[in-house]
Amino acid sequence: MQSTSVEAEQTALVRRALDQVVQRFHAALPPNAVITDPQRLRTYECDGLASYRVVPAVVVLPETAEQVREIVRICAEHQVPFVARGSGTGLSGGALPHASGVLVVTSRMRRILEIDLANERAVVEPGVTNLDVTKAVAAQGYYFAPDPSSQQVCSVGGNVAENSGGAHCLKYGFTTNHILALEVVTPDGDFVELGGTARDTPGYDLLGAFIGSEGTLGVATKITVRLLRKPEVVQTLLAGFPSTDEAGAAVSAIIADGVTPAAIEMMDALAIEAAEQAVQCGYPEGAGAVLVVELDGPAAEVEHTFDEVKRHCDEHGAFEIRVAADDHERAMIWKGRKSAFAAVGRISPDYIVQDGVIPRTALPEVLGRISRLSAESGVRVANVFHAGDGNLHPLVLFDDAEPGANERAEAVSAAILDLCIEHGGSITGEHGVGADKVKYMGRMFTADDLDTMQRVRCAFDPVGICNPGKVFPTPRLCGEVPGPRRGVHPLTEAGLADQF
Repeated sequence: MQSTSVEAEQTALVRRALDQVVQRFHAALPPNAVITDPQRLRTYECDGLASYRVVPAVVVLPETAEQVREIVRICAEHQVPFVARGSGTGLSGGALPHASGVLVVTSRMRRILEIDLANERAVVEPGVTNLDVTKAVAAQGYYFAPDPSSQQVCSVGGNVAENSGGAHCLKYGFTTNHILALEVVTPDGDFVELGGTARDTPGYDLLGAFIGSEGTLGVATKITVRLLRKPEVVQTLLAGFPSTDEAGAAVSAIIADGVTPAAIEMMDALAIEAAEQAVQCGYPEGAGAVLVVELDGPAAEVEHTFDEVKRHCDEHGAFEIRVAADDHERAMIWKGRKSAFAAVGRISPDYIVQDGVIPRTALPEVLGRISRLSAESGVRVANVFHAGDGNLHPLVLFDDAEPGANERAEAVSAAILDLCIEHGGSITGEHGVGADKVKYMGRMFTADDLDTMQRVRCAFDPVGICNPGKVFPTPRLCGEVPGPRRGVHPLTEAGLADQF
């Protein structure tokens, strides 16, 4: 009886706080910037990982950095949890809403504020799409290097939150290698500047701490990105192999020879089948695996290294090699790879998009064990991945209408992550932990590791209102970390219990 009374009191507290913040939002924001209608709220119940769904209590759509700051200040005053969301293309549930909180959607903040080609940088708002940065400077011979497969729609703010990579991260690195500075709204509603216009700044690397923090340390409102000059030459080839063993051996040989391609991507037979059905990419018929290899740089260098790449493919069993003759053929080669995640929907009604990392030298063994896992469980797995840096994206296929199929797929998915850890890798390469991989963090990190991470989070957000319930394996609150106890509002605790 007493428990019921406490729950009722907490529910009433949540409702009163939300009513108050909604009133203040209406006063502070433009018309149509506050959403409370239940049907419209369902539009935002998940990100790209649709298996996790939570309807937010309130959605707000700010148009300026000042509006973001005011939203966060209101949330902080009432200690109402909030979650930042960009385009919603994430694949880990990182932008999953809070059932008792506010979803701050930055999709209306799509201005490119400054282009400074003399210093090879641009300043953009968080809702600017990844590809639009490149489009804005392409005519002047520049581009923005990070290129997730969703780059046509994913936002730069989301790229910062997840430290997104892409096919070309083998040579050019992840988002963190291309961000010079951030304007951030902290969880208590203040503006701070992280980083600077110089290539390096003294002191602790708070910019590096924020990038990849999955929205748990604040909201980025202005982003200074590094621009690169377009390479003189880009050359792309497609190689068909009998199986992933030969393709993996070719990858190892290419890297061991001192060649650093801009990208080396691999797809297995099941992924190729899906891509063919979806976009008719025309990959080599009968291939058990294909490699997409791209080289860029000075013409003489590319010519020499391209010959080396073709030689290694031939020596390791490639039965067909195609070289893109022009931009159209290059685009068609990439179309199959870029469409792979969505294309799998053509061959399976449901699937889990997994993301793990292994040393590339372990590719043959790990892929073999994934194949055995698939055969033993009866669960199909399509493999698509950044072969050059060992970032796997196994797609675990199932039919949710079949009893027990979801559970079997989840078991295979978990076993794949265990394989990554066993081989000295990681449970995520670029999709993040979010809500999806919270339960695996304890397999990779010790309790002391997690406490240390939590101390960093508490330094930014001692009350725990900024994207709570993500990354850490339990709703670890700042007061639970050894050291000085911090206050935790009942609303935050109640919301965490509701969500997880």
